[in-house]
Order: sequence, then C-alpha cells, then structure tokens
Amino acid sequence: MNEKSNEDIKVAETLSKIKNRLLVFSGKGGVGKSTVAANLGVALSERQLKVGLLDVDIHGPNLAKMLGVENERLVSAGENSILPVAVTKHLSVVSMAFLLQDKNTPVIWRGPMKMKVIQQFLGDVVWGNLDWLVIDSPPGTGDEPLSVAQLIPATGAIIVTTPQEVSLLDSRKAVNFARKLNLKIYGVIENMSGLICPHCGKVINLFKEGGGEKIARELGVTFLGKIPLDPKIVESGDSGKPFFTYDQESQASKAFGLIVDKILNTNSKQ
Repeated sequence: MNEKSNEDIKVAETLSKIKNRLLVFSGKGGVGKSTVAANLGVALSERQLKVGLLDVDIHGPNLAKMLGVENERLVSAGENSILPVAVTKHLSVVSMAFLLQDKNTPVIWRGPMKMKVIQQFLGDVVWGNLDWLVIDSPPGTGDEPLSVAQLIPATGAIIVTTPQEVSLLDSRKAVNFARKLNLKIYGVIENMSGLICPHCGKVINLFKEGGGEKIARELGVTFLGKIPLDPKIVESGDSGKPFFTYDQESQASKAFGLIVDKILNTNSKQ
C-alpha cells in the first residue's frame, strides 16, 4: 500500500512541473502516429519550448530511432530516479528502446508489467519543468493509452488517421475513446494524404482524399490538417532526422508547421 502511495506521489510531483500533456494515438496501426509524435516534439522544441517525448509503445518503441538516439541508454540521476535522453537543448525522450539489451529483442510482457514501467517513466524520470510532454501511444484503445490517460489527468489528445475508410472507422472509435476519458481533443491529423509526384508535382491520392476532414466534421472536432506522402519522410525517419528539420522547404514540413500553429493557438485559448 505504501509503495503504491509513494509511486502516486512521485507521479503527481512530475505532473506538477509539466504545463501541457498531449497523447498522440490512433485507432489502428500503420498510420504514422510515431512519425507525427516525433515531429511534433521537434517542432515544439524548435520554438524554444521545453519538450519531453514519452514513448509508451512498449512492444514497438520507434522514437529513439527516428530521433537518432537509438544507441543511447538511460542513466541514473540518484536514488530511484532516471535522466531522460537529451536529443537537443530543448528536447528529451524516454523510450523502452533504451532498456533493451538488443534492438531485436521482443518485449513479451503482460499488462501489469507494462503498466508498471509506464508509471516508472512518469514517476522515476526526472523530466524537470516542461512546456509540453508529448506521449506516443500504441494504436488502439487498450491498456497503454488507457493507463496513460488515467495516470495523467486532463491530458489532451491528437488522433492520427489516413484517408482510407478502414482507418476512418477506427478513428471514430479513437475520438469516442478520448471523449469517454474526458480528454481535451486538439483535433485530427490526416497523414499520408496524397503522394506528390516528384516529376510533375501533381497529387496522387493513393488512399482516397478528404477522409480526415470528413471524420472531424462528423464528430465535431477540429481538423488540424493534412500531411502528404513524401519519400523524404521515410529517409529522414530512417536516418534519425525528423522530416520537420530534414527538409523545411518540403510541402510536408510546411503543412506540419501549420498544424503546430493550430495546436498552439488552440492551447492559448484554453
């Protein structure tokens, strides 16, 4: 009982130093949620805001790779406390990837063990004073996003989708999940929204078009914007350089900049 009480106190102390907590999740996998979370963290930090990125996708932790710090390890900051890995002066990250002996090692854990490590990422990590904590959650509406939402009161949420109907069906569930947990919904981002032909510059709608905007309108939430498909996004993620800084003149980077403007504008009004 005392151990649980101590953990709750440590989590509360951590949260008291974080101004905004933002859960990035999706109704299904494969929509680019981690790419959005990584670039959102970078974009916010580029505006001289202190940002933490928390990767709670226990079975598929990808943020370390995308940020170019996959070979780093978490280090002790004293008794029962851990320092996050610094990416830049204004950006730090914690991920299950830092705890694996080998990057090919699968995490074969049941629910209670996963919940315990998520609690430790919040209570034992010395995040310090943050303007934003961006949380990359696993897809779906299961244990991890539910636990984070319950551990972090008044967490805001961003739902990532793609234009195709299968993704939109699951996005409806994601929005309703956020509402049931009383999460402040910043809005919906439509990722992979048309491939820009590198030869002629025209847009090829591989996964249809307009679905994210339609779902946002239907459910009465903000449509934050579209991120087009761009081979440079793949290159940047694989090389550990988020696309927002990899090529700031690309349409994807410019679109993402407008999305960040909307998020900050929404936050300033609340």
